[in-house]
Amino acid sequence: MHIHNLFAHMEAHTGQEQLDTLLSRPGLKIERIVSTGQASPPGFWYEQEQGEWLVLLAGEAKLVFEDEASPRDLLPGDFVDIPPKCRHRVEWTDPEVATVWLAVYYE
Repeated sequence: MHIHNLFAHMEAHTGQEQLDTLLSRPGLKIERIVSTGQASPPGFWYEQEQGEWLVLLAGEAKLVFEDEASPRDLLPGDFVDIPPKCRHRVEWTDPEVATVWLAVYYE
């Protein structure tokens, strides 16, 4: 058994989003995502087969769902459970401060 830290080994502003799988088991995956100004490309929507429980640990972001008129503003501590096949996109992440997400994907 090892102890790890969610805020360790975050890459400095590389221009790329950093994705790290923290745990993977059948029907379950936990991932840390570090964004530094990244957003979904125009017209792109996530539409995953599995559910996703998402919590914002640091930074700020805007998340939009296809069936909603405006994006949701996310601050540290905010979380959302996204059902399978729910179309959503990241509209904005803070370019000045690392936005750290914890995503739990489940069957």
